[in-house]
Amino acid sequence: MLADRVFGHAAELGFYFVFALFPALLSAASILGLVARSAHHISDQLLANLALVIPNSALAVVLNTFNETAAAASSGKLTFGSVAAVWSASVGVSAIQDTLNAVFKIEDRRSYVMARMQAILLTMLLIALVGAGLACFLVGDFAAALAEHSVVQPVFAIAMGVAIRAIAWAVSSCLLALSFAVLYYWAPDWRVRRWRWLTPGTVLGIAGWLLASFGLRIYLHFFNSFTVTYGSLGAVIVLLMWFYLSGLMLLLGAEIDFAIRESNARARPADLAAADSGTAFSRAQTASGKHIHAG
Repeated sequence: MLADRVFGHAAELGFYFVFALFPALLSAASILGLVARSAHHISDQLLANLALVIPNSALAVVLNTFNETAAAASSGKLTFGSVAAVWSASVGVSAIQDTLNAVFKIEDRRSYVMARMQAILLTMLLIALVGAGLACFLVGDFAAALAEHSVVQPVFAIAMGVAIRAIAWAVSSCLLALSFAVLYYWAPDWRVRRWRWLTPGTVLGIAGWLLASFGLRIYLHFFNSFTVTYGSLGAVIVLLMWFYLSGLMLLLGAEIDFAIRESNARARPADLAAADSGTAFSRAQTASGKHIHAG
């Protein structure tokens, strides 16, 4: 892990994620504005669900910047600028391509145009997956509230609300796992691609990301020293720290999958050699048995 410079690559990812965040939000808002009249209210409710993982001070910076950017642009500018926004947001996925190639020890043979086109397509797919994951919470809360008001019995109403929210969490978790799987599958320049929906690296990467996000929130709740140290830039530093931890968990999951692949690749020749020796031994026994029987 140290030899692959995982911590340095995670810092690189955190840096590029900050640059890619607001163009990604702007493009998502412009796409949402094409399909919903109340896009502003819907986007605010969707982004509010990010408070589950992003610290409050960092989320406040994200929401304020997003609202200022969206308010300063007309709908025509947003529609025209969505293409440029997706292009700008793809720098984060391009950084993921480079760092995952380094972790998996793959030499990227794609041209710049091909790699960037794949990064743009991955960016659009990830925006859709993240948006769908956040929408699950929104739909789950709406459906749970509707069920709680429709059912007369309080016990059944609470049970239905809890069940609906649990389903929303499960679907959102599946979409998060799908996002990791898509990145591990498409971002590196694999010679032979093999789809894996759920791997040990994906599970540990998601679990580590959730634990790191909650741990950062707890730390900031009790020991919020970023504002004291960095002043007005404290919230930006917190956001950068959260992106660093997110990139680190993504790369740690890739490291675990790569280590498992390497161990399986080393074990396979040994198994083949053992099988060959066993076959040779059985042939020798058969031959000696025939010789004794002939005698």
